[in-house]
Amino acid sequence: MNPPDPFENLAVRRLQLFLYLVPVVGFFPALWTLYRRRGTRQERNLSRLVVTLALGWLLGYLLLGAGAEASASWSLPLLIMSSLLTSGYFLVNLWLMVRLWQRKPLRLPGVSNLSDRLP
Repeated sequence: MNPPDPFENLAVRRLQLFLYLVPVVGFFPALWTLYRRRGTRQERNLSRLVVTLALGWLLGYLLLGAGAEASASWSLPLLIMSSLLTSGYFLVNLWLMVRLWQRKPLRLPGVSNLSDRLP
């Protein structure tokens, strides 16, 4: 473990955490942080949470879209479910940004437990 840098700007580090929570776009810097295996414990935990949320959203979005294409009778309900899933994903990321701004823990029931099991 690297010792903390006394000259590091904590505001920049916190801004980086906000970047991770930008829906869809924040997935890539979070994945890069996990790939490099660097960063603080909070960054790694948030990166795992962001990657888990984004991959869950993408999987659900693709499956609901494929189901809507395959079935004519279920097309509208599946597309509505897809839009609700996407809205929920964006709202959860916004809620996590508010929690970060308030300096509260960034944990989600169920999802955080699953993301903690990721390497």
